[in-house]
Amino acid sequence: MSPSRNPRRLSVVAATAVLITLAPIGVTAAQAQVTRIRQGSSADVSRASWSGPAYTMNGSGGIVTATMTQAVNAIRGGTGSIDVVVVAGSGTTTPECDVITGLAGVNSCTTLTLTAARDGDNAQVNTDIRNAEFVYFAGGDQCRYVAWKGTALEASVESVVAKGGGVGGGSAGHHVNSDIVYDACAASTTSAIALDDPYDRSLTFTTGMFRWPNYANTINDSHFVARDRMGRTMAFVARAIKDGRTSGGKAWGVGVEEGASLYIDRNGLATLSGPSAYVVLGDHQPEVAVAGQPLTYSNFKIWKLTSGQTYHFANRPTCGYYLKSVNAGVPSSSLYSGTPVTDCSTTPPPPSGGSSFAEVEPNDSRSAANDVSGNTYPLTVTGDMKSSTDRDYFALTLNSQQTLSVSCAVPTAYDADIYLLDAAGSTVTRSVNDGAGTDESASLTRSASGTATYHLDVEAYSGSGTADYTCTVTKS
Repeated sequence: MSPSRNPRRLSVVAATAVLITLAPIGVTAAQAQVTRIRQGSSADVSRASWSGPAYTMNGSGGIVTATMTQAVNAIRGGTGSIDVVVVAGSGTTTPECDVITGLAGVNSCTTLTLTAARDGDNAQVNTDIRNAEFVYFAGGDQCRYVAWKGTALEASVESVVAKGGGVGGGSAGHHVNSDIVYDACAASTTSAIALDDPYDRSLTFTTGMFRWPNYANTINDSHFVARDRMGRTMAFVARAIKDGRTSGGKAWGVGVEEGASLYIDRNGLATLSGPSAYVVLGDHQPEVAVAGQPLTYSNFKIWKLTSGQTYHFANRPTCGYYLKSVNAGVPSSSLYSGTPVTDCSTTPPPPSGGSSFAEVEPNDSRSAANDVSGNTYPLTVTGDMKSSTDRDYFALTLNSQQTLSVSCAVPTAYDADIYLLDAAGSTVTRSVNDGAGTDESASLTRSASGTATYHLDVEAYSGSGTADYTCTVTKS
């Protein structure tokens, strides 16, 4: 929960903004709950396809122009313009649209202020949202936002992302965009309260509203360092795991500082603009998380991002974190900094019970592939892209109904892609994410009878260097 949006004079003129009071279905105009202020063009953009999705996750309520510009450009594919809708739960002003309408590539920005749960089914509200290419949830009170779960608004926002548009939010609007929402419907909690009793009445959650691609099992938090919220995010993560709200027994807290914003592209790569953001991973059951008792949880894995740094939500890293714990409600010292226990520039040890293999050149074709079929799995494969045309092939076998999964950590020196090939050399599946240092992952299942040979092909797309890529190969 965050303070109401700051009151300010409407900075619009009659020629460019229209204020309309909308009555919800079955309600007279005198009882209307929705206000609509449109700035910019009065006509929506019409286009067959868009290039998103794209997301902005802001630590405070205001627009961060750097990430908003990235989202606009990504969605429109560098050409044309988009329509934006800002959804608010209170207020009479348009601070977000005042900024957004000044950005290149924006056709219009409409502020919709909804003050009741039933407003989520308002016909004009849903028409505006479905016709938009980006929806931004303003700061305010996330408990009002989760009240729209199950209304037409939920599906309308999801349709924007599905067509290649985007979504974002700040403060309360940041909270509502995570998989698990801290809704603060009973009260707003603090780190001290949450760590002293992770089942305090102030810790309430909503699930099943939005689940954006690549962003599963997340819990967002805002105003992160300024309001000392690391401790409460740790409690949120522990609760999510203990209560079975996540898949795979893991939860990721995403805390963004005031004035900071994460831009997340269509491939799940998040880049920070602004002071700091933190990703807090809990990957095991809490030692103690019961009502009326302080939290005990060992070894939260924490990634700290500063401006320009990245975190890949589609291929979540397994290195570069520091560790902090909570013992009987008392957290480790210096929660917001630490020395990473693993360095992403070095090759990690092979997974427990597996083996490792370093490429042997030449292995630039299927006929010259390194044979790793005799290794034990999970297998860690390392190599490098010595030139911008380098290809590394590895041969292995799969039995009927066996699944092959490959996840590759790629260094920042080059952009590499992976292909999984069948015995004839045809591509069965691939992973071709854009950008140097962008990780890749792919999997396939052999449905035919018997055993066959498959190939992992790691190939350079751009750049080169001696820094190793690291691929984890599993069979299940």
